[in-house]
Amino acid sequence: MTVYDTTPRLPLPDGDDGPDGSMADLFAGPRSGTEINLRRLRIFWAVAHCATLTRAAKLLNVSQPTLSQQLTGFEASIGAPLFERRSNRLVLTEVGEMVLRKAEKVLRSAQDLQDSLPSADNPARHTLRIAGVASVMRVILPAAMQRLAAVEPTVDFDIHENAPGEIIDLLYGRRVNIGLMAANSVAEVSAGFQQLPIIEDPFVLAVPQDLDLSKVTVPARDLKPRQLQVLNSTIQFVFGTQHSSRIQDWFDAVLPKNRLAFRVRSFELALDLVATGLGVCVVPALTVLEGNTVRPGVRLYHINLEPRRIVAMVPSQYRHAAPYSAFLTALQEVGKTVTLPQIDPMPPFIASH
Repeated sequence: MTVYDTTPRLPLPDGDDGPDGSMADLFAGPRSGTEINLRRLRIFWAVAHCATLTRAAKLLNVSQPTLSQQLTGFEASIGAPLFERRSNRLVLTEVGEMVLRKAEKVLRSAQDLQDSLPSADNPARHTLRIAGVASVMRVILPAAMQRLAAVEPTVDFDIHENAPGEIIDLLYGRRVNIGLMAANSVAEVSAGFQQLPIIEDPFVLAVPQDLDLSKVTVPARDLKPRQLQVLNSTIQFVFGTQHSSRIQDWFDAVLPKNRLAFRVRSFELALDLVATGLGVCVVPALTVLEGNTVRPGVRLYHINLEPRRIVAMVPSQYRHAAPYSAFLTALQEVGKTVTLPQIDPMPPFIASH
């Protein structure tokens, strides 16, 4: 009987195959602690994308000493440094860039294999792992899942609600298949991912329901003292340094006497504070929706900020594979049918800036 060796193997750098022309064995037994295996490939890949050991260790849920030890062993197996240490960051060397391209192919194939395997309890089922920002998950996801169930009834879901940076980490760590977020809330992403447009979500000024700004040209002249105090009290969601700065610059331009009254970590709390009459805030319009209903107690006005572009971020190999392609189509179809809450015209004092 002929026995074939079907163990996956990782190509070494061009011209650097083993002495017999073979490839490096991914699953071979230990060779003085310098073997190449999937675990070390994942660690290398995570460090390459996270740029720091601390962030990579958090992503992989391992201790930093363990990660550092595995990375050192992986570099020894390659026979060349894969990173340069620059300040507090790790930057890939030329060899590191080459190994990363090959590692991505191996890890992608391993993920494809894992995703294609039937579960023990139900071999016909398939799990879609999705991460997204809260407002998009609440408004878009339920209807898209309902559409998918009509054509793919055996699919189930593993859902994560996260901030944009965490979603990117989950995608890079291959713990989710699809990420739903604003394209303009993240920096450049790996070439191994595609972005599919879902919906444009305009930023709006949310004010208490009884604060009418429709004819306000000069707030200090046209509003009562209490109304002016509320308008100048800003409630800001902590987006991140760059976006928070953009929102503050906008407030400074249209309301020169504004003061930052509250910093919050959720749009829901920000809107609750607005509804109570404690101030005003800039939010994406979708955050005001609660399913198919509009959050009570707030009034929305158009403003002159670029809308956030909601996208589905997906690894390239899943773009046209079932059932991912059907779900991505469902997301785009639902995005076209979403009805935004009522948004009043831009107040005169904002339009003049």
